[in-house]
Amino acid sequence: MGPWLSNLLILAACCYECRGEDSVIQPPGDVIATEGEQVTLDCQFDAVNTNDLYLFWYKHEVNGFPKFMLGRFSFGSTNATGYEERFDAHLDKDSKSVPLTIQRLQLSDSAVYYCALRPTVTTGDTAPLQKL
Repeated sequence: MGPWLSNLLILAACCYECRGEDSVIQPPGDVIATEGEQVTLDCQFDAVNTNDLYLFWYKHEVNGFPKFMLGRFSFGSTNATGYEERFDAHLDKDSKSVPLTIQRLQLSDSAVYYCALRPTVTTGDTAPLQKL
């Protein structure tokens, strides 16, 4: 392997689509970039109620488990510890997208990234319940 290989990052966005009325779609394939660059991973969603959205990004490293990175909601957002500075996502209700931007790429960013939508259903006067 040449020394140039150590400066390549491979980021994979897993193509996933939920079942039911609400769904997320990520384009399949790998994103190849170099250390120090900026990359944006796309995530499109379709939701019945766009006034109560909860979208999340997870990072899944080799031999690990998916780790929560950040969440974007109709009213607010949150970033997990360690994902505050270089990781950002903007929830755009009009284009129905929540792309993840990673700045100043590092080799440790190589992973599979998942976008997820929390679908909910409300029954009568009860609190929202998560669909399974």
